[in-house]
Amino acid sequence: MEPLITNDAVTLGILMTVLALIFYTSGLKSRFWQKFYTYLPPLLLCYFIPALLHWPLNLVSGEHSKLYFVASRYLLPASLILLTLSIDLKGVLNLGPKALIMFFAATTGVILGGPVALWAVSHFFPSLLPDVPADALWRGFSTIAGSWIGGGANQTAMKEIFDVDDNLFATMIIVDVIVANIWMGFLLYGAGISDKIDRMLRADNSAIEDLKHRIEHYRKKVARIPTTTDLFILLAVAFGGVGLSHLGADWIVPTLKPFKTQLEQWRLNSLMSGFFWLIVLATTIGLLLSFTRARRLEGVGASRWGSVFIYILVATIGMKMDISEIGANLGLFAVGLIWMLIHVLVLLVTAKLIRAPFFFVAVGSQANIGGAASAPVVASAFSPSLAPVGVLMAVLGYALGTYGAIICALLMQAVS
Repeated sequence: MEPLITNDAVTLGILMTVLALIFYTSGLKSRFWQKFYTYLPPLLLCYFIPALLHWPLNLVSGEHSKLYFVASRYLLPASLILLTLSIDLKGVLNLGPKALIMFFAATTGVILGGPVALWAVSHFFPSLLPDVPADALWRGFSTIAGSWIGGGANQTAMKEIFDVDDNLFATMIIVDVIVANIWMGFLLYGAGISDKIDRMLRADNSAIEDLKHRIEHYRKKVARIPTTTDLFILLAVAFGGVGLSHLGADWIVPTLKPFKTQLEQWRLNSLMSGFFWLIVLATTIGLLLSFTRARRLEGVGASRWGSVFIYILVATIGMKMDISEIGANLGLFAVGLIWMLIHVLVLLVTAKLIRAPFFFVAVGSQANIGGAASAPVVASAFSPSLAPVGVLMAVLGYALGTYGAIICALLMQAVS
């Protein structure tokens, strides 16, 4: 169904107005608004209000807009460069092994959750599942496993490897997007009460706080009122880096084409994705700039601009979510929700055992489930200075996605 507004200029105006109202009201000293944003963090509303504008209001739609493409291909890599160029790499390395442990726990939760969820629904609620061969179901769910461990490239790889029907694939994408976005909403809410969760987990978040304080101290030291020249230099660095990233991705992917068969045999399908290389190159440029004088651009608002770009991306992600689809595919959503609950349970049990802070739970999960498009969003909900941690972990998810998804698919085949 076509939305009431199909002009992207008008849609962008609405989204920017929504974002402005959220941040304006969140800054008011009113007791009502302070209480309101205690329970509903601004970043969560930046995501869900556009979703409500899509359904049930049908004002805008991600399917009829190119804004998500623009935000993910231009603003996201620009934000990665701006948020990464001031990174304290030594501080990130000092976060210790718990970050990696939580990432692999998240991957394990996805691999185990798929077969358990499919077995549970098919045995206890078989009437909820669509009338398709059992063989088709596990093949279809393999694409969700690819998405939730690696991302879009891995999802497409699973479709090709297991020969998933196009119509079923489209339905699985809906399940993937809605279930993943619901979980992202919980993570954004959890970021607002992370101190309480850390106390429940008895976690030590001193390394994270130390990294935040070191970056904030650096920002204060170099802060100054930006001139017009400063802003042009900042934007040149950001979008010049985006241009180089696109140029590099456009060169690397065709260069690797002669090795496509070999890469597919090695399950390295992600290396044939232009988006994968775009994210890797943008992050690399930002990291390299952090060792140069460009790091001082933090003093004229580099991370603030990066955060603005991230919030615009969040709004466009929300605009793609169609909540009404839940009722049409209850059985598939039941599998997806149980799958996600198992993923969460594995994460929380692991976090409790090793006393990992909730930040590692959230970013480890989203680096798998959401990839590079949303891992920095969740990380920046804790602090904009932590966004690069999400990016670095998401790149690891790209590398492991196909392998993990194949294991998950074979386990689902075994229980079908």
